[in-house]
Amino acid sequence: MNDTWRAALVALFVVLVGLGVVPVLAGVYQYLLVPVHAFRNHLSRSRPHLPNVVIVVPAWNEGAVLGASLDRLMHLEYPADRLRVYVVDDASTDDTPDVVLAKAAQYPGQVVHLRREQGGQGKAHTLNHGIQVALADDWMQALLIMDADVIYRPDSLRRMTRHLADERVGAVTAFIREGSARPGAVARFIGYEYVTAQAAARRAQNVMGAMACLAGGAQLHSRANLEAVGGRIDTSTLAEDTFTTFLTQLDGRRVVFDGAAVVLAEEPDSVRALWKQRVRWARGNVHITRRFRRVWFRPSRAHRLGSVEFGVIWFSIYLLPVAMTLAAVGLVGLYVSDAVAATQVFRGLWWVAVVAYVFITTMTLLIDPDTARRSWLEGLTFPGLGALVVMVAAWFPGFWETTVPGWFGLSLSPTGLVLWTLLLYTWTVLAMGLAWLVKTVEGVGAVRWLTKPLLYVVGFGPVLCAITLDAYVKEWQGASQVWDKTVKTGKVMG
Repeated sequence: MNDTWRAALVALFVVLVGLGVVPVLAGVYQYLLVPVHAFRNHLSRSRPHLPNVVIVVPAWNEGAVLGASLDRLMHLEYPADRLRVYVVDDASTDDTPDVVLAKAAQYPGQVVHLRREQGGQGKAHTLNHGIQVALADDWMQALLIMDADVIYRPDSLRRMTRHLADERVGAVTAFIREGSARPGAVARFIGYEYVTAQAAARRAQNVMGAMACLAGGAQLHSRANLEAVGGRIDTSTLAEDTFTTFLTQLDGRRVVFDGAAVVLAEEPDSVRALWKQRVRWARGNVHITRRFRRVWFRPSRAHRLGSVEFGVIWFSIYLLPVAMTLAAVGLVGLYVSDAVAATQVFRGLWWVAVVAYVFITTMTLLIDPDTARRSWLEGLTFPGLGALVVMVAAWFPGFWETTVPGWFGLSLSPTGLVLWTLLLYTWTVLAMGLAWLVKTVEGVGAVRWLTKPLLYVVGFGPVLCAITLDAYVKEWQGASQVWDKTVKTGKVMG
């Protein structure tokens, strides 16, 4: 191979590694915007505002959690005569109807039981049943969509409705916080992730003026907004909440996140349950990306969804597994063609990753002290213990190859050094593969105890990337779109 071709290959491999850096930089950019939210937010345009609110609660076999949720709704710091709850019973086969009817008798005129005889069509169909009833009555001025298991803090609805005082706002969402009384490892990881994806990311999106998604369990719409988006929730996608979020903004109305409005939810506490839930979410994002393909990177005066910054952030998450794979391919290609360049690029890549990791982790733990107390270990190990080993290798060259073996009077053979180097260079891809092992092990009784230590070694981030890849495969295969409900047991703190 002549020098020209070799230089071209080296340049190509460097570009591939550079593509792997883009999601890291996009994450840092979002976090840099979080402090700006203290000065650039919607609070200056909000004011005390108490419209007539209908709360629509979709419920299928939610008897274990529904009673507590309804009791908490009835004790919100909100005028009782301006609040109604429509529980849409999706042909439940447990005691859900009895629970709702008992609460309807306890809170006459405020809790209403709406029964669907044909169930199992999905959350969007269930919501539309309640929305149709609400819109048929002129009394409703705003509508809150929530999940049956979530617990609203007393001031949460009042904090959300204040933004609707600004007629330019079409919808408001709250901070869904993992609220299980005794969360396991998976739930604690989710608790930390929710701070990054909501408390941090959505504050940054407030600053950008483009919101990616209304939280499914806490989305408040003005009546005007509901009517403008068609008076119903889209039923053709698994991401009905994101679809409505985009429609609202494309029609010229704002979507606002209020981090002070806190809603507690019980989240999956097993890898397999998490996998089922997040494959549905990821497939929904595939649908959204495709359905709104004419929006991306097309700036508009009417909305900010087409801005370059929002597009880069969206696709950095959407294509994160691809970026990680390309970076690994680039490093291995460099190692084969120019080992010295590979070492330099590897260190540069992971130096950026380390700085981002320290910055983002510190910021996340500071944003939500309550979650930090519960999930600080999960925050520190979010990328996985394996990734932390790679970070040390980048920051302290030779530490694992010579220093540690030297403590025991050992040394790596040339072949061992090559294998170790390739392991470091490809860890991001290997971790996604190992995520499948974590899921598999959890389903085997004899070795199920290995699930937790493997999860910490692999990392929660790589598990999410593996789930996204699984969603891509299912979309490519044309797998059926099934809205699988996540089973809840009522573990949310009161």
